[in-house]
Parts: sequence; structure tokens; C-alpha cells
Amino acid sequence: MNEAITTYEPDNSLKKGYLYIFSEIYSELKRNRWLTYQLFRRDFFALYKQSFIGVFWAFIIPLISVGTFIILNRSGVFSIGDINVPYPIYAILGMAFWQLFATGLIASSNSLIKAGSMIVKINFSKKSLVIAAMGQSIVSFLIQFILVIILFICYGIAPSILIVLVPITIIPIMLLTLGFGFILSLLNGVIRDIGNALSIFVTFLMFLTPVLYAKPTSGILATATNYNPLYYLVSIPREIVLMGSISEWKGFLISSIAAVVIFILCLIVFHLTETRVAERI
Repeated sequence: MNEAITTYEPDNSLKKGYLYIFSEIYSELKRNRWLTYQLFRRDFFALYKQSFIGVFWAFIIPLISVGTFIILNRSGVFSIGDINVPYPIYAILGMAFWQLFATGLIASSNSLIKAGSMIVKINFSKKSLVIAAMGQSIVSFLIQFILVIILFICYGIAPSILIVLVPITIIPIMLLTLGFGFILSLLNGVIRDIGNALSIFVTFLMFLTPVLYAKPTSGILATATNYNPLYYLVSIPREIVLMGSISEWKGFLISSIAAVVIFILCLIVFHLTETRVAERI
């Protein structure tokens, strides 16, 4: 008599196909949207609750960076290049788009570690933690954009009518930030040095990216800038606001496509490994 043999194997979403994976991810995000919002509120109020200055830090940090470059330029130590608009507007606007990436990347990479006890005790989608952390950078961006509007008024300059496209133009840099945030949050849970080194790396990367100065026309930095996707993701939205035009649309298009691909790949990897996160945090 032949007996039926039952084989048990661990759940493998890849065998069910990528369409199933995306459907599962969508269902999780939809089911946990209230939790994501609550996590965002918690992080936001915790960040400014015991701060005397509060949300004004979002103004102070870019002002200090811009002020430093103004001093270096006027002293002859550094040249910001040819800029056709008042430098404070140019620089603060660039910093607003850059901080959307920098603040979101650092916050999302630390999101799992900060919720260590919560991950162990409660079963929920860990993607909510990373997405909620990204919300901090969006709030900072909105605050800094208010500063940009104030500067436009002070200088008596009107931005381009295409400023209404800003919510669309920042989507690629947000997707890129979330994609890297998903992966770095996992790596940071295993190797804690990632979080410490990331702040230094982001600062170093900012000086290599024409955020506070015009794009170099020659030299190693000019060559590196041509292959730096962050340059296009920051400079093109700024150019749209200031000039109402896009001079390097091919670079922006390629960088946007790369951002979408990176986001999708990192999201899939995170989804397939997040069930094991609690073992490492």
C-alpha cells in the first residue's frame, strides 16, 4: 500500500511570481496605512518635542551651509560659479531638494533599529517604519520651501509658473531615497557601523554634488557630475522653479528611470527578508 508523502517547505514568495509579490506588498501597505501615519506622527513629535527651537532647525541648517559657502566665495577660497539668480535663492532651493534625499536616507536607515523592541513584540509590516521615517524629510522639505518663497518675495523675483510641477519632479528622488532606505535599514540592523558612516558619507557626497555651487565645466569633478544621478535629481527641479526649463532632460530621464528600478528592486528584497529582521535587531 502506497502512502501519500507530504513535503513541507518554507514559504517562498518568488515561486508565486512577481505579480503575487507586488499584490502582497500593496495589500500590506493598504492594511498598515493607519499604523504608518501613527508612526510618522510619533517620530515627528519626538523629534521636536524637547527642542527649544523646534521646526526652525529646518531653517537654520540650510542657512548655516549657505552662509559658509558665501564666506568661502567672498574670501576667494572657493568659487560658486556663474549663477543668474541671487545666490541665497539658488542655494536654499538646492538644499531643500538635497535634504529631501539626505534626511530621508538617514532617518529611514535608522528606522528599524529605533523600533527594535517594537519589532520583536509586534507582528506588522516593517515597511511602515521606513516609509514613516521618510515622512520626516518631506516635512523638512516643505518647511524649507516656505523659506525659498520668502526669499523670492524679499528679492522681488517671481518663480517660474512651472513651480506647480515640483510635486512631480521630486518623485524620482523620493523613490531613490526610499529604495536605498529599505536596503540600508536592513544592513544597519546587521552592521551598526552603517548608520554611523552614513552621515559622514552623505555630507561628503553633498560637496561632490553641485548643490551649493554651479556645475563645473572642466576637471575631475565635472566628469563625475555627469555620471552623478543626484545632480540631475536636484538641479532639474531647481532649474524648473528658477528658469521654467530643462537643459539636461536626458540625464534627468535616465536618473529617474534608474531611481524607479532601484526602488522596485530594493522593495522586493526588503519584502522577502523583513520576516527575519527581528532575529537581527
